[in-house]
Amino acid sequence: MSGRIPDWWQAAHDHLAEDALLGPVVAQFGPDGITSRDDLFQTLVRSIVGQQISVLAADAIWGRLVAHLGEVTPEAVLQTDQVSIAACGVTRPKASYIHGLAEQADHLMEQPWETMSDDAIMKHLVKFRGIGPWTAEMLLMFHFLRPDVFSLGDIGLIRGTQRLVPEAETKEAVGEIAERWRPYRTAAAWYLWRILDPVPVEY
Repeated sequence: MSGRIPDWWQAAHDHLAEDALLGPVVAQFGPDGITSRDDLFQTLVRSIVGQQISVLAADAIWGRLVAHLGEVTPEAVLQTDQVSIAACGVTRPKASYIHGLAEQADHLMEQPWETMSDDAIMKHLVKFRGIGPWTAEMLLMFHFLRPDVFSLGDIGLIRGTQRLVPEAETKEAVGEIAERWRPYRTAAAWYLWRILDPVPVEY
């Protein structure tokens, strides 16, 4: 996969390779990991497209959206309308979110990200309609490449952890298990998703 590789990835891979639960998964899927496109708006729109649907369905819709817009930028979104965006397979609420975020792109994206904590970034992002905690967490992982993010709102991470520890029946139990993967829970999430779908997740 092309994109910027986080400078902590090798350390995370080596750390998790020694873990009794995740080690075999790391060995199975190898050292390649998460990357960033370095395009916040594109990653944001892709994560909104992917909300509550399968990776396969999201990829198909994304392909149609890119074909329609040419380039996924605020300017391109504002040159079309919500009906045309929805026609790509996006739900009407999601089309509304995408259009609204394009309108607010300057306020959304012009922030001192490098000096902001994960919590500060989350608080900023969730102010915008269409960005809930899950979407903000995907941005922390796939755009900002923060090393220690684990989304308990992501059903794939719940199921992936339960494959390794079937008795972890609640989100709270999964969260407790994920504590063992600090300070690299983002990398742990990457490998947990691969348990369910060998195709790497992209946003």
